[in-house]
Amino acid sequence: MKEQSKEIDKFLTSLLKDVGEKLFVDADRNKSVATKSGRNDLVTNFDKSTEKSVVQTIKENYPDAVIVSEEGYGDTPDSMDGLVFFVDPIDGTMNFVKRRDDFASMIGVYLDGKPYVGAIIDVMNKKIYHGGPEIGVYENEHKLENPENLELSQGLVDISGPMVLANKFNTQKVVHHSSGIRIFGSAGIVFKHLVTGKEVMYMSYLAPWDLAAGRVLCESMGLSVVGVDGTPVNMLKSQVVIAGTQKVVSEVLETVKNCD
Repeated sequence: MKEQSKEIDKFLTSLLKDVGEKLFVDADRNKSVATKSGRNDLVTNFDKSTEKSVVQTIKENYPDAVIVSEEGYGDTPDSMDGLVFFVDPIDGTMNFVKRRDDFASMIGVYLDGKPYVGAIIDVMNKKIYHGGPEIGVYENEHKLENPENLELSQGLVDISGPMVLANKFNTQKVVHHSSGIRIFGSAGIVFKHLVTGKEVMYMSYLAPWDLAAGRVLCESMGLSVVGVDGTPVNMLKSQVVIAGTQKVVSEVLETVKNCD
């Protein structure tokens, strides 16, 4: 199994390197932009073309795998049996369109429902965060050490802006007890901050493709990833997720539990 995870890790890093090189150039190009669920939920021609290419490459190399993807080029599984790839072609499309920075491309791989291998490329900084529980987690070729198990008061948190403004799940109290809040608008960028110890907690409503790669990397480094009620996440549905150090997640779950 370890050899297979190494093989998939090598495949993902090579694939995302190619994706990153193209998106680095595409960031400055004119884009065809449309909306999905609302005016702040954007999709571009590059989201679609990138996903189509990635899904095709995965199918060519792993024809028996199931693929779950954001823009609809994958499958619609009802179980996590076998090898399942989750593809997010451009994570942080609003950033891609408005700022041309702080966006990522992500692929998470699960084997019979368990986190197996994940990879996230911070496109504009040309850094790939990749690995899994059997092989460790790397920033490009550099192996990362597990983040320190800090408490909430010792670190920065990233929480969905609308969630904090509405004080859903007592999030304003969570922010008050932390060192401060940062909002980046891209799950991939925040997961990068978690695995490198720059932030101690992330809380947001995430789709499976938003979560898949980051969960693999976080859990491989001793971080916790749970639903807002403390139960295991369901990788086939969207949900509010809390990810962070074990101490912080435990503390935040108590705060959330006591919300009105």
